[in-house]
Amino acid sequence: MTLLSRSATSAILLRRQQWWGHRFASAWTPLATAFNAPPGRRINFTRDDVGLFGMRELRSCEGFYLMRDNVETRTQELILEATSEQRSRKMVDIFDELSDSLCKVADLAEFVRIAHPQGKYSQAAEQACISICGVVESLNTHRSLYQALNHVVKHGDKMPSSEVDRHVASLFLFDFEQCGIHLPEKERLRVVRLNDYILQLGQKFMNGAAQPSVLPRTQVPDAIRNYFPTSGDNVIITGLCTNAENEQMREAAYRLYLQPSASQEELLRDLLLCRHELARSCGFETYAHRALNGSTMETPEVVRKFIDELSEKLRSRAQADFAIMTEMKRREIGQGSALAEIWDTPYFTTQLRRQSLEEQANEFLPYFSLGGCMEGLDNLLNTLYGVRLVNTEMEPGESWHSDIYKLSVVHESEGLLGYIYCDFFERAGKPNQDCHFTIQGGKRLPDGSYQLPIVVVMLGLTQPRWSGPTLLSPARVDNLFHEIGHAMHSMLARTEHQHVTGTRCSTDFAEVPSVLMEYFAGDPRVLRTFARHFQTHEPISEDMLKRLCASKHLFAASETQLQVFYSALDQEYHGAAAQQGVSTTDTLRSVQSQYYGLPYVENTAWQLRFSHLVGYGAKYYAYLVSKTIASWIWQTYFESNPFNRQSGEKYRAEILAHGGAVPSRKLVANFLQREMTPSVLADSLINEIDTDESKIKELMVSRI
Repeated sequence: MTLLSRSATSAILLRRQQWWGHRFASAWTPLATAFNAPPGRRINFTRDDVGLFGMRELRSCEGFYLMRDNVETRTQELILEATSEQRSRKMVDIFDELSDSLCKVADLAEFVRIAHPQGKYSQAAEQACISICGVVESLNTHRSLYQALNHVVKHGDKMPSSEVDRHVASLFLFDFEQCGIHLPEKERLRVVRLNDYILQLGQKFMNGAAQPSVLPRTQVPDAIRNYFPTSGDNVIITGLCTNAENEQMREAAYRLYLQPSASQEELLRDLLLCRHELARSCGFETYAHRALNGSTMETPEVVRKFIDELSEKLRSRAQADFAIMTEMKRREIGQGSALAEIWDTPYFTTQLRRQSLEEQANEFLPYFSLGGCMEGLDNLLNTLYGVRLVNTEMEPGESWHSDIYKLSVVHESEGLLGYIYCDFFERAGKPNQDCHFTIQGGKRLPDGSYQLPIVVVMLGLTQPRWSGPTLLSPARVDNLFHEIGHAMHSMLARTEHQHVTGTRCSTDFAEVPSVLMEYFAGDPRVLRTFARHFQTHEPISEDMLKRLCASKHLFAASETQLQVFYSALDQEYHGAAAQQGVSTTDTLRSVQSQYYGLPYVENTAWQLRFSHLVGYGAKYYAYLVSKTIASWIWQTYFESNPFNRQSGEKYRAEILAHGGAVPSRKLVANFLQREMTPSVLADSLINEIDTDESKIKELMVSRI
């Protein structure tokens, strides 16, 4: 076999790119062209591998062991510095370096563990994760280190400290005390055991929540048995058939998939009780009080007021949505007494899009090529912040797969802000989720320079083909903007400490920048700047644009009411009721009757598949609050002009730049010049719902 020379190979690659550019990309920017073309395998003849993410230790998987050893050594050095009488640095700076050293290995290893296609890398990364966990557990029992930090937080540092320094130091102390280090030894050991048991219970509950329902054929009526796959004498129900056209099938799937499970009920009750006991041991009234400490909403009482205010304002609006669904159902099945049920809502939302807005399957796809969307993001970010996304060639060995893109985020006057690695395409073994990973957090270094943030944005898109680029549905466009919102939170932050940079803020604030980006993705003025047919470059029509934007807000009141119900249920489970031993289904029935417009379905236990109770225990409300704050920011600063540079600069300077270095409640109140009360928050979201509803009605009337 004859090997091609480097020049010959380069010529072939160049001709391929020129052919693609001639066929599809004549009017695209270089950034759009790069993301619209099939990613090419990089062929290296002469340059040495630089290692994953440019880290020379990771030129081979054995580098994880070197990184682990180095961080363990540095940890001991920092412990000695923090506990020394001759300490010459601020305590918060020592702790932040300790956190930075550990996170650089732990965050990197966690990403590589789940994303790297080579088993030897993922295994080495997993071992590194385990080792770092051991280091952290050791730190959590180091009383001298805790006492040194506690003294500084309680009495002040001997070094001059800012308000931000004191706030970050208090965050470190709170994290320290979550493992009970401040408690007598017997109580501390009890907290450790509770944390371990809670972790095990959560893993078992998550696993059970994802299992299909397996029922003997004899227990499934003949009329619906054929709707579902079978295995031997069993019928298998793998999920809710929310968009099935057959009403019986939707109902059957709901009733059978959500049947009560004694084992799941026991796991959930034990989980809630252990969390309650953990909170009480650490000095909190309930687990919800522990989880909300330092959050935007601050206490469960404030969350409850917000939920109640919003629930009351939504009630009549959601009922109007359900009345429309009921009428649609009666027309469809020909029964005048039929009512919309809880299993019907996703189906009739889709039907309304098709019937009233004449939405056709996949009609929007050709107008949203991946490259076109990236071009739109680049133009938007440049308009708002003076930032460009620059497609950057990677060095050999820098990426974990051949289809990764690297973006340099460059400011017009500040220069390079950081790097975003785009792992956008599906592949075997890759997690099927859209998410954002921090590989390295930004922070001010001792020499005055800035440690640049490095993040990965992961999506599950189909690979582009020679017949055309990857095309995105409107929902995928929203997801792309959402995840880039997280990434830009990291890029645009300029914090002194990495512990609070970018998305490292309270859970109920971390989603605000990403949800705000969805508002831009749903604005016709923004979409006009990049929604073009991938072949003809014809812009999307005004009619399609109006229908697309309207379709995102159908039945918004009832959908928001559902989120209010979920949030209220989560708060109830993690409140005082946790210690009363009440059936979680009884609690569900009671909360649903109070907060949701459709009734509980007897002999179902939806909560036993509510896996968010594990990862977002007492914090499920966070998305609702983040959306409300994002809505408030949008209405105040961007709704009148989504390209307003002055608003963009103000938003960066007063919100994004701070990460979690300033309490989020204070950030929001200062930025919006108004106290963030439950009533104000609820009114903001209701105003958005009413405005969108009015636009939808106008559009529907115009189409009659």
